[in-house]
Amino acid sequence: MDALKTLQTWVEESKRIVFFGGAGVSTESGIPDFRGVDGLYRQKYAYPPETILSDTFFYQHTEEFFRFYREKMLVTDVRPNAAHEKLAQWEREGKLLAVVTQNIDGLHQKAGSKNVFELHGTIYKNHCVRCQKAYDAAYVQACEGVPRCECGGVVKPDVVLYGEALDSAVIEGSLRAIAAADLLIVGGTSLTVYPAAGLIDAYTGHRLVLVNKTATARDARADLVLREPIGALFSRL
Repeated sequence: MDALKTLQTWVEESKRIVFFGGAGVSTESGIPDFRGVDGLYRQKYAYPPETILSDTFFYQHTEEFFRFYREKMLVTDVRPNAAHEKLAQWEREGKLLAVVTQNIDGLHQKAGSKNVFELHGTIYKNHCVRCQKAYDAAYVQACEGVPRCECGGVVKPDVVLYGEALDSAVIEGSLRAIAAADLLIVGGTSLTVYPAAGLIDAYTGHRLVLVNKTATARDARADLVLREPIGALFSRL
């Protein structure tokens, strides 16, 4: 039985699917992969992107942060692809427990998924660092320079920057879902960003599927490996 047919069979037999996804899930929607050949980490900026996207840089060079953030991170005019749509369908059918994502683009929710654990936060929520008032993405997009709250405080995106801890409630929910899965599909991620990548260790079953265009450090542990774009694959499931 080939890999696609095996995966189709496992999906049909499963009632507690969990999907763990990374940047590769959104590339087919037009959002660049940070570490791909044409990704953000291969482009030239005054500072390396990993420096700009740090909590230290945010507070020390706030205007420069927002110049980069608006241009490269605050992408709202994109649509879900076949992977997002299929996962939402499985949730509606009662087959999928949860989506655990490293992405901040909100595309899973746009496709209709409800139980989504956003490990690295979301571009669609922002808050004042002084009074905690909430602001939407449109507010940050419309502001020039540094977005300010009516109290004068800086409005900060609810995304996890380098140097910041992941939300403990999101981690706990993700771990519970992964541990309860009867099928864990990991897609569009190189599994190099920790602590997020370590969460898949909570899965103790025997149907771990890795879908990625390139090899990952966990391929040897997987029960099934497929080397292709996640959207292209999910359009055939």
